[in-house]
Amino acid sequence: MKRFLTCLTLMICCVSFTTTAMAATTYCWFPPGWKAKSGQAKEITDSLSAKSGVPINPRIANSYPQILDAFTAGEPCLVYVGSFVQAIIRERGIGVPLVQAINGKEHYGSWMILKKGQTPDEILKNSGGKIAFAAGASSGESGAKAATAGQAALRVPNHDAAARAVMAGAAQAGFVKNWWWEANKTKFPELVAHQLPGISDLKNPDNVLTASQAVSAEMRAKISEAALAMPEVFGADQMARFDKATLDFSVDLMKKGKIDPLTYTW
Repeated sequence: MKRFLTCLTLMICCVSFTTTAMAATTYCWFPPGWKAKSGQAKEITDSLSAKSGVPINPRIANSYPQILDAFTAGEPCLVYVGSFVQAIIRERGIGVPLVQAINGKEHYGSWMILKKGQTPDEILKNSGGKIAFAAGASSGESGAKAATAGQAALRVPNHDAAARAVMAGAAQAGFVKNWWWEANKTKFPELVAHQLPGISDLKNPDNVLTASQAVSAEMRAKISEAALAMPEVFGADQMARFDKATLDFSVDLMKKGKIDPLTYTW
């Protein structure tokens, strides 16, 4: 009888532990820019939780390293972010991509902006170090450094700051996201955009949901299926399964720009 009770106790403990582990909250990270979209972040995680049965809460990062630290620490977590961070996650082998939001702007390019009348080739040849870019962005840093073999050195916090640096003469040129430029070019009538073959191609994937290696295959499948069934929550026309090979172009940009995704830090 005593032996039976001991076995029964062990079984109850195991079931209790398994249930607790399954109920543990998984955090979905969003980039710092999502602080202005915290409501949508919560809507995404609430919907994923309800549909998948996996408890998920949103976390908006204060910085990109915070996201990578969570993935490296072996925490079961997700991230919804664009190609620069996704490329780092892939190259470091710390995550598994799940799905991508398809909204007509799911890929983007890095366009060079400069003052009207200037020559792109001359700037790239003689003033490579005086080019501004948003740090930690495929459309900013990767594009600028790829176009200058790593010489571009004027790090700024965002595309707006890059454009303003060019306007003020603090930078000879800048590299910005094509979609950002199309939406903001009227603010900078003195500037024009130039596309560089092999650099400015619209091949950097955006809005990709990725799971850390600590998220089980079963949980990844449930989350993926839930996301695929609710594109409207992500503001998308549809959600599609994401192939990690889609990041090849973004990784190649890094290599051209002498950016090492294994050691990069902000």
